[in-house]
Amino acid sequence: MGNDGVPFEIELTWNRGRVEPYENGGKDTHIAFVVDDFDAAHELHEKMGCIIRENPRMALYFIADPEGQWIEILPAR
Repeated sequence: MGNDGVPFEIELTWNRGRVEPYENGGKDTHIAFVVDDFDAAHELHEKMGCIIRENPRMALYFIADPEGQWIEILPAR
C-alpha cells in the first residue's frame, strides 16, 4: 500500500495455512530497503558479518540490527 504523498510503501502479508498466532516483532514483521547498488550493499554487509539469511532466487537478503530485528535488502528494479 502506498499513496502519492510519500515515496514509502507498506506490504501486508497473509501466510495462508498458518494456525499459530503472529508474534509482534517476529520475523514476519520487518522493514525493507531498496538499494541502488545491490552488489556493493551485499559486499559491505558480508564484510560486516550481519547477513542472517539469503534468498538468491528472489534476489534479496536479510541483515540483523544489533537488537536482532530483521532488515530486508532488495535491489532497485
